[in-house]
Amino acid sequence: MTAIGDFYMGRPTPEIARDLLGHELIYETKAGIMSGWIVETEAYLGEQDTAAHAFNGRHTAANAALYDAPGTIYIYVLRGYYMLNVAAQPQGTPQGILIRGIEPHQGLELMQLHRDKPVPDVTNGPGKLMAALGIHTKDLNRTLLGAHNLRITPTASRTPRQIATSARIGVSEGSWHNQPLRFTVAGNPFVSASRKRDWDKNQHGWQSGDNLVH
Repeated sequence: MTAIGDFYMGRPTPEIARDLLGHELIYETKAGIMSGWIVETEAYLGEQDTAAHAFNGRHTAANAALYDAPGTIYIYVLRGYYMLNVAAQPQGTPQGILIRGIEPHQGLELMQLHRDKPVPDVTNGPGKLMAALGIHTKDLNRTLLGAHNLRITPTASRTPRQIATSARIGVSEGSWHNQPLRFTVAGNPFVSASRKRDWDKNQHGWQSGDNLVH
């Protein structure tokens, strides 16, 4: 069993999505390494979830990654933006986690070459973070995290002081629109649609004394 499998195996998707906060998303390129701590995720629960791409058992070439092994990358395009999802359950169970925001750690200058915006606007949204990483293709779709140049660390290097739970963003129809399946680091400026008055300007919502070594 790989470290990826160990992390995802045998746990409900919302629990995994919550626990991904504080893990580091790392993308290695010829130009340099870009990385950031995950501050916002959303869980999507497959066939019964009216907001999920696999609702009612929908299975197409486009969403096939959701049916693959846990830790498989699922990339899709929404309104011109690429989105990063990760399959979260055993093969054949199409549940996934959308990575919605990261706080940059390594390679911020390179990210801003790709997306010329000030912080936190550079990575405070699912399409924004992919643009900042310079990912504009589906080349990594249906590959495992860590198999190529995109990975998520199997353990967290930062610990949220408080995790906020809310309804998912942009889900306005169906019986699942208000389900509490969005998880954020409370007070972190890189959470999408967060308000400045709610930001923790000193610790960004993290506990002090975190281990920041890879």
